[in-house]
Amino acid sequence: MAASEPQKKSASRSRGSRGDGASTSRRRTNKGNAAWAIRSAVEQLQELLGRAPESVSAVKATENGWEADVEVLELERVPETTSVMATYRVTLDEEGDLVGYERKHRYTRGQIDRRG
Repeated sequence: MAASEPQKKSASRSRGSRGDGASTSRRRTNKGNAAWAIRSAVEQLQELLGRAPESVSAVKATENGWEADVEVLELERVPETTSVMATYRVTLDEEGDLVGYERKHRYTRGQIDRRG
């Protein structure tokens, strides 16, 4: 039995434990990290706009929560490169609740960003 204990600890480490005593519960729920913020922003924006966001082009933590730039198909056209897209800035509080959003930019899908 004693020989099997080190294997269990080793296997545990390979599943995501850092081995430094840090709690893994936050990593399991992912609440409070960038991926969690992105999922929260996408879900809530989709509910408000009635359109499924296509991607997230930026995310950053702020003093009060998170900000994410979400790309949304606003008007589908043929060919696809002429479809109208929009970038929405979504603001979330620390709990992941959407507290505001605004459309920052509209463009055609085939447009290359020449700003900046």
